[in-house]
Amino acid sequence: MPPESFVFAHLADAHVGAWSRDPAVRRALRESVLRALTVVEERDCAFLLISGDLFHTPVPEPAEVAPIAAALRRLTEAGRRVYVIYGSHDYVAHRTSWLDVLAETGIFLRAAPEAVRVEGDRWSLPYLRDPGTGAVIAGISGRSHGLDRSYFSAVDSEAFRAEPGFRIFQFHAAVDEYLPAGLREHIHGISRDDLPGGCAYYAGGHIHFTYTGTGPDGGLLVNPGAVFGTSLTDLENGSAGKTHQGIVIVTVTEGRPAIEFVDTAPREALRVFDVDVSGKTSEEARGVVTEAIAAHAGPGALLFPRVHGTLADGRVGTLGLAEGRAAADAQGAEGIHWDLTDVARTPAEAPTPLGGEGRLEEEAVRALAGAATEGAPRLAGPTGEATLRELLRELGTPRGEGEARADYESARVAASLRLLGFAPRTEE
Repeated sequence: MPPESFVFAHLADAHVGAWSRDPAVRRALRESVLRALTVVEERDCAFLLISGDLFHTPVPEPAEVAPIAAALRRLTEAGRRVYVIYGSHDYVAHRTSWLDVLAETGIFLRAAPEAVRVEGDRWSLPYLRDPGTGAVIAGISGRSHGLDRSYFSAVDSEAFRAEPGFRIFQFHAAVDEYLPAGLREHIHGISRDDLPGGCAYYAGGHIHFTYTGTGPDGGLLVNPGAVFGTSLTDLENGSAGKTHQGIVIVTVTEGRPAIEFVDTAPREALRVFDVDVSGKTSEEARGVVTEAIAAHAGPGALLFPRVHGTLADGRVGTLGLAEGRAAADAQGAEGIHWDLTDVARTPAEAPTPLGGEGRLEEEAVRALAGAATEGAPRLAGPTGEATLRELLRELGTPRGEGEARADYESARVAASLRLLGFAPRTEE
């Protein structure tokens, strides 16, 4: 008879390889994941569930994959099984990913079929039985843009639900009933009732926010949150204690699961803070930025300053990013990640038509505003002309000293979208 009491671990959304343009942050993420895998050993877990997005891209850099693969190999060599489903970031149809390669080496077992399915076609849910505990494990992998939603409505899970034992279902999808309020308008997920019934544990992933609930007819449903996070919002929520950043340890006693969250991210080193430059001159803004960096820096700190406000004069390039970085380095900070998407400058009160290129630009602006259709009301008429001029000024903002190209480009895109009246894109 399989044991009725055992321990297993559950993590999701490791996103190894994220923060590609910030080596110090990328390293901190990787080390957080490695600490989580060490917890699996320390707590003598029978097996580990990874519910999607182990990697941030299907083919991350080999230097990112190697230490994770080595840690997973140690688990399997110690007799611990690893069951993985693919997430929306680490799966690409009709292409080979690093997860495919690692699965072929035997480092882990795929708990979900990876076939691309025609929407509406009925299919049977396969399952595995863990040899040490007798637990029955099945899952549905995630797909980008929510393409996996139709898989849930078309699956036949009758055979899986009829299997005796402690049943576990892994999934990488948002559950509408448990979405945090701030995400409900941005993400369309599945219903709790789309999950197969009769499971003792539902191992979720995809939403970088911890929540617990119940399955369609009982059973514990857990989303552990991201191990580290891929955005400032993730890090801020973790630092504020709104979500966990690590791994879940599940203790099963007489068939009933109980959970414990073990945080593995270095929260004390992650410092997200705001810097308000509203109404500041160029010189004043440089001073405010440098002072804020110096106030939050320290040995080993990872700084995430969010600079915002409308400057009285000057542009982003006058904020003194190089001075701020020097102040952080002087205090032993590990790294700094600038967020300049909410910095603006005071728009010119009125354009002054010029000859040559200036006149051509003015004529082009008027022509665009005059040709604007109902689909672009912000660009029509005099108001539209003003918006177009400000858009041109925004796109012409030079890159600041010490500002990464990718950060510069992201800031220009975000500011342009705001001018055009579009909400910023939310990444699931």
